[in-house]
Amino acid sequence: MVWQRSKELAVYIYRITNTGDFAMDYGLRDQIRRAVVSIPSNIAEGDERETDKEAVRYFYIAKGSSAEVLTQAAIAFEIGYIQKETFKEIEKGCIEISSMLSKLISARRKG
Repeated sequence: MVWQRSKELAVYIYRITNTGDFAMDYGLRDQIRRAVVSIPSNIAEGDERETDKEAVRYFYIAKGSSAEVLTQAAIAFEIGYIQKETFKEIEKGCIEISSMLSKLISARRKG
């Protein structure tokens, strides 16, 4: 479920960074893309690890990447690359993903 939601967010970010001023700001565009792709990638990698301890490490990396995406989206909003509605959609996705990851981490820590 969290992998699917994070993949959806990645696709959404890729689409919005292909247009307007965002598409021309290679630094911010590439950074937010790397961060958002890192979320489902680290979830998938963690899921394939043999131990819960290893899995949790990757889930924390995914959580950190979610925070990066939210920060970069806030910057994009403040400089006028995205509208408030778009920012709110990204914010909602990042908060949902972070919450889902927290629950997954707790469950895996209990073994």
